Amino acid sequence: MYTTLLSLHSIFRWLVVLGVLYTLYRAYSGMFGKRSFDPADAKTRKYTVIAAHIQLVLGLALYFLSPITKYFMSNFSAAVKVRDIRFYGMEHAIVMVLAIALITIGSAISKKKTDDHAKFKALAIWFTIAVILVLLMTPWPFSPFSSKPFFRF
Repeated sequence: MYTTLLSLHSIFRWLVVLGVLYTLYRAYSGMFGKRSFDPADAKTRKYTVIAAHIQLVLGLALYFLSPITKYFMSNFSAAVKVRDIRFYGMEHAIVMVLAIALITIGSAISKKKTDDHAKFKALAIWFTIAVILVLLMTPWPFSPFSSKPFFRF
């Protein structure tokens, strides 16, 4: 079960990253292109939030099943000194939950706005901060924090 969740989490990150980047593209092009917020923008926002929440559920399940995080929680004082264990036991989890919270907040704020420019601006601000956090704390093969392959099967 753990390896299946790990594979799903690894693959699903691409939906989240691509969804956030596409939503940002639509937000910035809508904001600077002075176009109206259409149903496609709303769907893009909604599906990106859904993908982020699914990724959160997968991540939380992994967090509580992972041997790395189990070790981290039971040996905190020693584990916090080991970069890879600290990354998965604390840093990755906290920052990714924060990033998904920012995506959710940005979506909710955008949804409540009545002005199209304000909708795009809310998405642009909140999703930009979130995507920076996601890109920083994802264990890419070139990551300085913890290096993992692009796909884990």
